[in-house]
Amino acid sequence: MNIVGIDFSSAPRVRKPITLAVGRFIEGRPFEAGRGTRDSRRSIDTLHIDAHRRLPSLDAFEAWLAGPGPWVAGCDFPFGLPRPFLVNQGWGVVEDPTASQPSWRAITAQVAALSRLELVDRCRAWTLPRPIGARFAHRATDGPAGSSPSMKWVNPPVVLMLHAGAPRLMAAGVTIPGLCPGDPSRIALEAYPGMLARRVLGRVSYKSDDPRKHDEPRRRAREAIVAELEAGSIGIAVAFADGLREPCVADGTADTLDAVLCAVQAAWGWRRRDENYGLPTDMDRLEGWIVGAA
Repeated sequence: MNIVGIDFSSAPRVRKPITLAVGRFIEGRPFEAGRGTRDSRRSIDTLHIDAHRRLPSLDAFEAWLAGPGPWVAGCDFPFGLPRPFLVNQGWGVVEDPTASQPSWRAITAQVAALSRLELVDRCRAWTLPRPIGARFAHRATDGPAGSSPSMKWVNPPVVLMLHAGAPRLMAAGVTIPGLCPGDPSRIALEAYPGMLARRVLGRVSYKSDDPRKHDEPRRRAREAIVAELEAGSIGIAVAFADGLREPCVADGTADTLDAVLCAVQAAWGWRRRDENYGLPTDMDRLEGWIVGAA
């Protein structure tokens, strides 16, 4: 299966594009380890990374989404907002997720109808009367994934990523398991590279958008993550085409590496396609779920 990892930006440009890791998932083949040694006795699922792509605009992202399948993509942006916040918005959402209420499509259309500023204003209005430390509502997936609340608008601006990404998935007609049926040959899963990086390396900083922090300890951390991916320590071995490994280590922002981590999560989900892509069967159909979150 064709696998794509997407490190997303809500305001992409040439200097900060949307970064894609494009590859192929092959189940149960012997693989060549990252250190150049071959163990013919070992068989493991392998993700071959064949290309890195840069999309400098949201229009370019839309064009890519509209392209033909088959592919499974791991997307580094939230697909839904926390239910407590949605209940507060007057969009017909109720607290009980099993009760009748609007679909994910209907809620995403409501989000898309707002400007970025209007959506931020709604998030800010939610937080202001609440005490410090409990200002943001969280999705059920945030705890096990260790992810930021999807209504957060700074450091990182996650809600702006949702605003830019989720409506475009809906418009492209892709399948989002658990949330929205669509083209069965184009499947989008929500990914979060920080979750996988922590599982591989622990809570060690491996990136920064500040060039002054592109230091040797973070480079060594990226090297360690790449080595663990190649070794198949998470059950899927990553094999890089010529010239594609070094950018994952050299890129101090880790956009390139994060795209690969998202691709690994998409491959993890594809391997469990007969088990709801590894997503909980009782997941909230409005909030969404990060693939691979326990």
